[in-house]
Amino acid sequence: MLTLTIAGLIVAAAPQSVEITIYNANFGLVKEVRSINVQQGRQELRIEDVAAWIDPTSVTIRPLTGGPIEVLEQNYQYDLLSPESILAKSIGKRIRLRQLLDSGQMITTEGVLLSAPGRVVNTGDGAMQTYSGLVLHTDDGRFILNPTGIVEVLELPEGLISKPTLMWDILAPTGGARTVELAYLTENITWSADYVLTLNPDDTMADLNGWVTINNQSGATYNNATLKLVAGDVRRIQPSRQFLGRGGAGMPKTAQADLGFAEETLFEYHLYTLGRPATVRNRETKQISLLSAQGAKVTKRLTVEGQQSVWAGYGRSYRPAEGYATDPNVKVNIVVEVTNSDQNRLGMPLPKGKVRVYKRDSSGQVQMLGEDQIDHTPREEKIRLYIGDAFDIVAERKRTSFRRIASNVVEETFEITVRNRKKVAETVEVIEHGWGDWEVTSESQPSEKMDSNTFRYVLRLQPDEQKVVRYTIRTTW
Repeated sequence: MLTLTIAGLIVAAAPQSVEITIYNANFGLVKEVRSINVQQGRQELRIEDVAAWIDPTSVTIRPLTGGPIEVLEQNYQYDLLSPESILAKSIGKRIRLRQLLDSGQMITTEGVLLSAPGRVVNTGDGAMQTYSGLVLHTDDGRFILNPTGIVEVLELPEGLISKPTLMWDILAPTGGARTVELAYLTENITWSADYVLTLNPDDTMADLNGWVTINNQSGATYNNATLKLVAGDVRRIQPSRQFLGRGGAGMPKTAQADLGFAEETLFEYHLYTLGRPATVRNRETKQISLLSAQGAKVTKRLTVEGQQSVWAGYGRSYRPAEGYATDPNVKVNIVVEVTNSDQNRLGMPLPKGKVRVYKRDSSGQVQMLGEDQIDHTPREEKIRLYIGDAFDIVAERKRTSFRRIASNVVEETFEITVRNRKKVAETVEVIEHGWGDWEVTSESQPSEKMDSNTFRYVLRLQPDEQKVVRYTIRTTW
């Protein structure tokens, strides 16, 4: 049998370059280029400054220059130095206890540590027992339980490290300098998009500014890194894990400049690359400008929508007469719509995130109007923001009649009243829903069918004007 002895230990220097790709699903891909000097034969290679939340099964290392190396074994060490870990590994060894008496005298006691705080043992029946106290067997035969004072260990246990460390057992056919690339996935780093939409005085146009918010809790700092963000729903298998350690044509040029984000298609996702190095520190929330567009056209809609999803979850045995949505308290929703198109001075694929809507008051100060969440929005698609409910437009909805024609057929009449208490005219959309096989048999004004179970009425209301919509619907199931 051929036995290869380990020639030495190599500790890699700090990375020459770092690239981190962050996904908006709380993980990131880290790639580093490092220089090492290897000896001919077998040796250990260690890299200490990796993320504490690294996925050890995702680690790859490969030589870029200087010749090949063969990886015989790969390990991830995460038994970090702490008072708890030092005491846990000192059980059975001698320690020293220093205690300050009320008289001011300091006494010193030595003995053997029998139990440490947080020690976990197998009880023998498959259960695990956790001990929370310290037990010291002194040289004079006493047992001290949960003492107060300063505990000193007389020697540092082996196997503890100060940082999460990757270690490889490698074999090099020749010695000399190597440049290697290290890549791994880490959890607990994510990003999201936040947008600010500022309306003009008549609510017909708006300025849109977007920011990327990066939250790094991965346990590592990435200095002067090439920063890339992936937007899209990337599928990952999520086994149970234990904690291992601690633009468009109308877009301003600044959003496409060398210092901003450049967008490109990556498979079925979108990739945003920052045109300058960025340092992403551990335990840091960082914001970087994503886009800025001025003068996008917007549409404000006021909608009254009754019985939205009243039928969801009901089976064929459900009878409309037993609980149809007849609540008269109906809010008038405020909806702002923006088309994400080149023609509308946008056209950049927008990652999902929160949109806050603002408007300036009579003194010129910006005030918040509401906020909503958008999903990933491709170019040429419409953004629909529900930001609140109207104050001065009142709606009431009631069922005025009900008639059962057969065991599976009912006929109902609804009445929706809308009052405009504003000093300006407004347009309000009354949106209604049918269920099963439905038909509107009579109505006070023509409706517009929007889809297979939705229809609407459009009301133009002058100041202090009231209008009533009445319709009768026949439902068969």
